Amino acid sequence: MPAARESLLDAAHTALGRRPWSAVRMVDVAAAAGVSRQTLYNEFGSKDGLARALVRREADAYLAGVERALVSHAEPRERLAAAAEWTVSAARGNALVRAMLTGCWAERLPSPTLSAVPSSSAVPAQRRADGPLPSPGDFVGLVRDRAVASLTVPGVSKSEASELARACELVVRLGVSCVLAPAGEGGTAGMVRDALTTVRSVS
Repeated sequence: MPAARESLLDAAHTALGRRPWSAVRMVDVAAAAGVSRQTLYNEFGSKDGLARALVRREADAYLAGVERALVSHAEPRERLAAAAEWTVSAARGNALVRAMLTGCWAERLPSPTLSAVPSSSAVPAQRRADGPLPSPGDFVGLVRDRAVASLTVPGVSKSEASELARACELVVRLGVSCVLAPAGEGGTAGMVRDALTTVRSVS
C-alpha cells in the first residue's frame, strides 16, 4: 500500500512538527492519514518502525536533492556550490535532516539506532528501513561519491580522480559545517567557490 504508507509518513512528519516524538500517538497518525490503526501497524510494525521509516524517507529525499543540485548547472564549481547550498537549506527546513547530518538528535526527535534491527516485516520498504541507517560519516561518503560520479569525465587520470574526490569531500564537509555555523558574507556557495579556486580538477 504505497499510497497509505506515504500518507502515514506525511502524517507522522506533520505530527512531529507540532509535538515531541514521545507525544506522537499511533492512533492519531492513523486518523490523520485516514487509515485504520491496523493498517499503520501492518506497514511499520511499531512506533519504532514508523520512526525508522520516517528517517529513511527523509534521508532518501535529502540525497535526491543532492542529485538534483549536481545537475543544476553546467560548471562543476557551480554544481558543487549548489549541492552545498542544498545541504544547508535541507537541514534548515527539516529537523530530521539536520540531526542525520550532524548526529545531534534533539530530545523532541525520534532517535532510532543506526544499526540494523531485526525485521519480520512483509513490506519491502519497511525491511529496508529496518536495515542500517546512515550516520553523519556515511552521508559524507554518499554525497561525495555522488558528486564524484557527476563530475568525472572520460580519460581522467588517477591523480586527477583522487584530487576530485578530495575536493568533493571538502565541499560536503563545508556544507555540513555551514549547517552548524552558518556562513557569513557570500554564503555557503561563496565559501565553496573560494575553497575550490585552486583545485585544478574542478574547473
